[in-house]
Parts: sequence; structure tokens; C-alpha cells
Amino acid sequence: MEWFTADSYWLSRLVFQRVLAALYLLAFLGAALQFRALIGARGMLPVPRYVADVPFRRAPSVFHFHYSDRFFALCAWGGCAVAAALLAGVDGLLPLWAAMLLWLVPWALYLSIVNVGQTWYGFGWESLLLEVGFLAVLFAGDDVGPPVLVLFLLRWVLFRVEFGAGLIKMRGDACWRKLTCLYFHHETQPMPGPLSWFFHRLPRPLHRVETAANHVTQLAVPFLLFTPQPIATGAALLMAATQLWLVLSGNFSWLNWLTIALALSAVDFRRLFGDAAAPPADLASPPLWYEVLVIAVTAGLLALSYRPARNLVSRRQIMNYSFDPLHLVNAYGAFGSVNRVRQEVVVEGTSDAVPRQDSDWREYEFKGKPGDVRRWPRQFAPYHLRLDWLMWFAGLSPAYARAWFGPFVERLLEGDRDTLRLLRHCPFPDRPPTYVRARLYRYRYTTWRELRETGACWERTYVREFLPPTRLGGGAPEA
Repeated sequence: MEWFTADSYWLSRLVFQRVLAALYLLAFLGAALQFRALIGARGMLPVPRYVADVPFRRAPSVFHFHYSDRFFALCAWGGCAVAAALLAGVDGLLPLWAAMLLWLVPWALYLSIVNVGQTWYGFGWESLLLEVGFLAVLFAGDDVGPPVLVLFLLRWVLFRVEFGAGLIKMRGDACWRKLTCLYFHHETQPMPGPLSWFFHRLPRPLHRVETAANHVTQLAVPFLLFTPQPIATGAALLMAATQLWLVLSGNFSWLNWLTIALALSAVDFRRLFGDAAAPPADLASPPLWYEVLVIAVTAGLLALSYRPARNLVSRRQIMNYSFDPLHLVNAYGAFGSVNRVRQEVVVEGTSDAVPRQDSDWREYEFKGKPGDVRRWPRQFAPYHLRLDWLMWFAGLSPAYARAWFGPFVERLLEGDRDTLRLLRHCPFPDRPPTYVRARLYRYRYTTWRELRETGACWERTYVREFLPPTRLGGGAPEA
């Protein structure tokens, strides 16, 4: 079937594959370094307890058959090794069927992790990585041209990511329709980056232009992905440029980079660079079994797309939701509402036998979330700091932290090494504190004048107690 492949997208596939492999590597690395404190056997939300309550059919995972911290580490580091091999281009040295199997390995391993990750893995970019990773299996192999149907499916994913995000904004917070959301967003986003303070201090008319441009990119431009070239290439490059703007303005894990990878898969590089981007002359014709497989899987994924497509046009649109346990076709969206005020949970400990207001309370510092008002935010994305992100949700409402915050405090009181590794600084290096408390503060960016005078990028005001002084055993403070 001559229509089956589009050889001119050979370089597009190669770029897409390498970016995806790098993101797989970061995802597995984060899992390997953070899992013991979060979902390990002694973690805040242990995997063994979860798989005992949730059947395999609802959350398919190899950890239903066996779990130990050593086995999880083997899967995570094994995923790193496979991702590194894919990044190095090992798949290009294999026959088509073997390359497909190699791409299937990280997808199956990461699916197993996400499906037992619970709250720590409840982010839209987890499902996006799995959906795109599954399509990458069909996209494997350098000896045949990229299948047209897979190129279409990747554009369908990109369309849902962008258009879904645009719709959830227009249906959600009124500030998106008034073009005023960016008055607040850069200050109140989950994890600001090193440039977020400067983005926040841009003139308000420019914020309105940013918001309007965002609406155009998310609500109009996605339809151009399905138009002939070079229009589709222009639309994809515009989306990629918008995502780079978001990369500069905040820390959103690998969401922006994976969206860029999707956009690059729609770019016809040969139109841009001529023969320099030409495919190899020895591309083989795809075997019949491969054509049948791609057509069958495409038909199945389009059938599964019914619910995500219906969600897009629904007045009750939901975002970042998986409609099947394999995360094959999902609903996406971001920031349907924007907070006007930033509230942060500050965790402190004391070694005093009796906790008083004037006790020697020392503050725990997190790697990414705001704490010390003089510490400038850092760039972590596309690496994902899971505890820091959940601490942002805790600041919105204690309900977001009900399942894990108590175990987190307990591990601080125990001086648990795996938990302390998730933090930037522990103020009790020799022995754990006697009491731990948490307080809620309102944070705001300083003005240019305040920054010059104090050197602080944040100013904070005490709001209320989040957790009273607590010790091991849960007993009341001594009189």
C-alpha cells in the first residue's frame, strides 16, 4: 500500500523518538530516586497496601504479582537502561519487530509504576507519556517509513492536549475570558521557575496579549494540524514555540517537552531543510503483518477516542482523566481555574521537650517549592519533584493532603533517610526533632523595590496553623 508510509517524515520520527526516550529516562530516574519514601514498602502510600485493595483489572501492573523495594528499583533502573538505549539509537540497529518490542518495554514498565503510584502519580503528564509511549511502539523502526496512520494519531493526541486545555480555560475561570489570569498565574502556579518572578512583573497589557495569544494557539491553531503542508508545519512550530514560553515561565515536569515532541512529529523537516533532511534511500516496504497491525490498532484507538472526544464538547468537561486502565486515550487540560493568592505549608520541627510558641522552631526546606523568602526558585523540569507538587496542593486545601501528610510528618519525626532525601535541607542533622508542626503562610512576589532593598524574591504573612505540634505516638504535648 503506497499510501501507508510518509517517507518525508523520517527525520520528524527520529526527533520525536529521541525526545521521548529522554523523557522516559527522566521519568524512570525520578521513580528510582523517589519511590522508597513515597510508595515503597515503608512509604507514605505503600504499594503493597494498595494492590491488596485494588484488583489487577482496574490497575494493571507487574507489582500485583510481586512487590518488594528491590524489585521496584530493578524495574525503575531497568527502565532507565532501556530508555538510555533508545536515546542512543539502539532501536535503529534492530529489525522492525525487535525495535517495536524494545519500545514496548518502557511503556509496560511505566504503566506498572503509574497504576500503583496513587496520588503521587495522579498528574496528566503521566497519562500523556503512556498514551504517546504506546504510539511510539507502532512508530518504531528506522528501516521503514513512518506510517501515515500513526502520524495522524500523534496529531490527534496533540489536538486533544491543546484544544482540551483551551476549552477548560474558557469554560472555567472568568479571568481567562477577561484576559486577566496571567495577573496571578506566574505567582500562584504550583512550582515557579527562575524566571517566573520576571514574568509576573511584566506590564499588565502584555499579560493580556499573552492570554489572548494562548487562546488562539489552543483554540484555533490545533485545527490546522489536519491541513496540508506547509500549513500543518507552521501550526506545529507555533505550538512548540508556545510550549517553550511555558518552559521558561515555570516548572511543569515533562508536560511541555512532551507536547513539543508531539508538535515536532507533525513538522515536515524536508520542506524546511531540503535534501539535508531527506530519508535514507534504502527504506524498505513495510511488511504485511505490520500494516495489518497498525490499521487494527488505529481502528481500536479511534473507537476508544469516543469518550475523550465527547468530553471535549461536554459542558461538564473533565481534565487529566484516563478512560481506560491502560491509559491509551485520555482527556487533558490545565488550569481551568487560577488561584489569586499563593498559600504555602511551612513545616517546622523543634527538639524542645515542651513545644511553645517561642521554642526553637527550625524550618525544613524543600527542593522546589517556595520556603525561605530569599531563596530564588530553580529550574527542575522536565524532572518531576512529586512531594513538592503535592505540598502545593496541600496549601490549597488540607483535603488534598489527608492521605499522605500524616505519614510524612511521622517520617520526619523518625528521621527517615529516604524521606529526608526528598528535601533540600533538614535542620536536624544529628537526631530527629521531638515535635513537628506545619503553618500556613500567604506568599507573594516582592516588588522591584523590595527586591533591591531586601534581596528577597518572596514576602510571606502567617495565615493560620495547618498542623499543631505533633510527636511520635500522637500524644498531646507535655504540660
